[in-house]
Amino acid sequence: MQIYLNQIAHGRSGDKGDTSNVCVFARKPEYYKIIEREVTPEKVKKYFGDMVKGTVTRYEVPSLDGFNFVMKHALGGGATHSLRLDSLGKSMGSAFLRMKINVDEEEL
Repeated sequence: MQIYLNQIAHGRSGDKGDTSNVCVFARKPEYYKIIEREVTPEKVKKYFGDMVKGTVTRYEVPSLDGFNFVMKHALGGGATHSLRLDSLGKSMGSAFLRMKINVDEEEL
């Protein structure tokens, strides 16, 4: 079945220039493996499509049951160059958590 990532994770996000940074933390330790399997850099890049023009790098933080995603060239040039109206990194974090992932019912 498909669920939204925010059902099993919460996050923190921000921006620096044209780079968006989103940290995703499992709501329960057992959800860490689901996120590891389902939220790959390739899937994140595909999910954001043309919004993320650069690379997506995932850093694992198992001691916090989390992952840090760094998305380059993702903010339309950064706050001073972008026509996006919301706080850039914060809106990316919110969109990130609306990503749909696949899970088996018994995993929840």
